[in-house]
Amino acid sequence: MGRTSTSRDRLIDAAGELMRSRGYSSLGVAEICARAEVKKGSFYHFFASKQALTVEAVNAHWDAERSCWTTELAATGPALDRLRRLLDTMVQLQRRMKESSGAVDGCLLGNLALELSTQEPAVRARLEEIFDEQITLVAATLDDAAEEGAIPRERATAATARAVVAHLEGLVMFAKLKNDPTVLDDLWPHTLLLLGAAG
Repeated sequence: MGRTSTSRDRLIDAAGELMRSRGYSSLGVAEICARAEVKKGSFYHFFASKQALTVEAVNAHWDAERSCWTTELAATGPALDRLRRLLDTMVQLQRRMKESSGAVDGCLLGNLALELSTQEPAVRARLEEIFDEQITLVAATLDDAAEEGAIPRERATAATARAVVAHLEGLVMFAKLKNDPTVLDDLWPHTLLLLGAAG
């Protein structure tokens, strides 16, 4: 039983790693199985399709990342400090990726959202749910920031929270395009402009 779940987990991990660096369309089941060191014949014992595996890889990625989002945004201290810590953590992930592999691979969720915008409805639907969850988490933090007087009340909206998430994803995309994590140095100053934060 342990061996079965280990093989399944290895497939999920391999799919996430390969898709972050290579994308979805160029990957075949055989390559994922080879990276996971799982026989190709076993793949369909665990997953009905590559799309089904991708949904699980997306879930695993967000399960790991969600703890960071909730921990940073629910921590004590001023709301903008909490938001900055979250964004700084996301930037550090990209910096570490560049240091360890030589490439900025970007965000698995953002990469797949761009690539699969007109295909794979199950994956798209799950990505949409995750981004909606991120927006909700940021919106609650912006509400706290408005209560504290750190941003204008009219900026504490879901639309502004969506813009913050889009700003993060967009700069990560440019960092990936240029293979240069210093692109993300502007993330926090421009987020403050977006929020209309004092000072």
